[in-house]
Amino acid sequence: MSSGLSVNTNTGAMTALEYLNNTNSQLNTVQNAITTGETVSGPQGNGATFAIAQNMRGDVAGYTAVSDSLNRGMSTVDVAMSAGQSISDLLIQMKQTALSASDQSLDTASRQALNSNFTALRDQIASVVQNAQFNGFNLINGSTTQITALASADGTHRITVAAENMSLSGSIVSVSSTGTISTQSKASTMVGTIESSLVNVDSALSKLSSGSAKFSIQSNFVSQLSDALTTGIGNLVDANMATESAMLTSLQTKQQLGVQALSIANQAPSIALKLF
Repeated sequence: MSSGLSVNTNTGAMTALEYLNNTNSQLNTVQNAITTGETVSGPQGNGATFAIAQNMRGDVAGYTAVSDSLNRGMSTVDVAMSAGQSISDLLIQMKQTALSASDQSLDTASRQALNSNFTALRDQIASVVQNAQFNGFNLINGSTTQITALASADGTHRITVAAENMSLSGSIVSVSSTGTISTQSKASTMVGTIESSLVNVDSALSKLSSGSAKFSIQSNFVSQLSDALTTGIGNLVDANMATESAMLTSLQTKQQLGVQALSIANQAPSIALKLF
């Protein structure tokens, strides 16, 4: 059934305008995707997808904080281990010095020289212990019992590493803070004290190393998890530029044709004038 000519109702123009508006809407969507690089850049595009992506972005942000916390914890433990290794090296030098001073045949001048060297090494241990600090934490001077780092994005899980007090006159380094080898007897006794301290320090270093490994393993896992979430977000919202480019060309062509169709439809009522 064909429609007659009418100056009041132009069905062809209305149809052409409807399709042109639809094309313009699609064109705006494609242009937004090309501009932002995302098919869903806000809740107005696809509310459900946007909500999922936002939740995942929140998790990624949480894992960034977790990674920072783990790295700080790992660095603190690494500083403690470095200091502990220095203490172990100093104890070895002190043992050699004390053993030399335990020789009964030493003259007074030699013994005094050895004792001066020994006390300098002893005081160096105290200096190392007090300076083994990172981010306000010192795991070897007795100022704290442990260090804790975040392990999950919601903050409910944490990793803890116990401190190892390596201060002089302690349970690990039993060498007294005032200990000397000024006599043959003191030197002989000191050799045994240093040997037990060495064993204790090496054991403490082993525990700190295990703690550092816990931080490192969790940090690697968190990094991989964050990467997987970031990839997932991309799969949800990232635009395929090749597809969007092809769609843009197609819609621009449809837009031009729609404009021409509307122009033709708008001319139809004027044909009625030729009938009079």
